[in-house]
Amino acid sequence: MLYGYKFQTIIGEFGLLESNGKLIRVLLPGETIPQNIIIKETKLLLEGKRQIEEYLDGERKEFDLPIFYEGTDFMTSVWSSLRNIAYGTTNSYKDVAISIGNPKAARAVGQANNRNPLPIIIPCHRVISNSGKLIGYRGGLNIKKQLLELERIVRENEK
Repeated sequence: MLYGYKFQTIIGEFGLLESNGKLIRVLLPGETIPQNIIIKETKLLLEGKRQIEEYLDGERKEFDLPIFYEGTDFMTSVWSSLRNIAYGTTNSYKDVAISIGNPKAARAVGQANNRNPLPIIIPCHRVISNSGKLIGYRGGLNIKKQLLELERIVRENEK
C-alpha cells in the first residue's frame, strides 16, 4: 500500500509518501500527493514529519529513517554521493561528478539532483554551481536558499 501525509512547516507544506514500511518520497511545498495514495498518519510518516521539523528547527543534522529510492545506476550513484555532503557545507555539481568517478557529468548530476525523490533527507540542496551560485532546485531557489542559510546559522552558533 502507498500512504501519504502532508504537514505544515516553517517554510511551507511538505508531504511524505511511504511504501512497504519505507519512505519513498518527500514532497516539497507546491507539490501534491498523487491521487492513488491513501492519506494516513502512519508511524513512519509521523516520524518523518518529526525529523523534518527537527531539521528545520536546527535540532537535527542527519535523518534516521528507512528509505527506498529507484532510478538509473547513475542517478542512484549521485544520490548516494549526496548523502556524504556534510551538514552546513556545499559541493559543486562538478565535485559530485568527480566523487562518482565521472568528472565530465556535472550537467547530468544536476538532472539527477532534480529527480531526487527524497530532498532534504538526501541533501541535494547542498549542491551549487562551480562559481558558488545557487542554481536549480525542484522546490525553487528560495527554499534552497532557506535550507542553506538554516544550516549556516546552526553551524555558526556551534562555534
